[in-house]
Amino acid sequence: MWDIDGNEYIDYVGSWGSAIICHVDDEVLAALAETMKKGTSFGAPCLLENIVAEMVISVVPSIEMVRFVNSGTEACMGLLRLACAFTGREKIIKFEGCYHGHADPFLVKAGSGVSPLGLPDSPGDDDFIPPMPEFLNALRRITKDNGVFRHNSRLDTLRKIIGGGLPVGAYGGKREIMEMAAPAGPMYQAGILSGNPLAMTFGIHTLKRLKQPETYDHLNTISSKLIQGIVDARKKVGHAICGGYISGMFGFFFTESPFYNFEDSKKSDNAKFARFYR
Repeated sequence: MWDIDGNEYIDYVGSWGSAIICHVDDEVLAALAETMKKGTSFGAPCLLENIVAEMVISVVPSIEMVRFVNSGTEACMGLLRLACAFTGREKIIKFEGCYHGHADPFLVKAGSGVSPLGLPDSPGDDDFIPPMPEFLNALRRITKDNGVFRHNSRLDTLRKIIGGGLPVGAYGGKREIMEMAAPAGPMYQAGILSGNPLAMTFGIHTLKRLKQPETYDHLNTISSKLIQGIVDARKKVGHAICGGYISGMFGFFFTESPFYNFEDSKKSDNAKFARFYR
């Protein structure tokens, strides 16, 4: 990549994960060109949404129905309203340090979204924190014991990777919950550009590529090589640093200590991270 001043970069950000199969894939661009000939948005459902929905449902066991929106923020907003409508509860619990979008309820102790910018709500940076074993199972047990959701009900949000780089997000879950959303139920949520043909076309080709054999083995291999190279290079010049990865997601902290939660991430040299980030 090149910036306006002609500086050349290697893009390790990849549009924050959405460009997982690269920016200018010839096959995807050709498919988008064909789709554009038929129209870019109609303000109504299209068949391509059904195709992407079926692909999502086939790989996410907890999802029986899915609703497309235009961003991860929208997905979290819709999911939160749906959960409140289904349970009849108004209070939510949010993890300190997690970024779930820029809606007001999600910006409390947002951590990762504001830390590199040095904004007031910057107790630390939770760049990449792999969960400890049994973490998710423990959460499920706590929610079950306290009657947060009955039976095995849960909701999931999906971010921009399912659109491969065009604006998209989604939320889904068990049919009994999702049918609370309009027009099937009383919880209203809509978006004129949601599930538009361009985003769905890009999503279809991205998900097809990710389902190919050995895709995730390849991602693990290159992510491991990259993060180990960064850590080794920084340690060689005297920086305290540690890092981790899962498939195509990776990150690092300027600290020697391993990190498993937001409190651990506060041990990182956040000022150094901000300088590195900029």
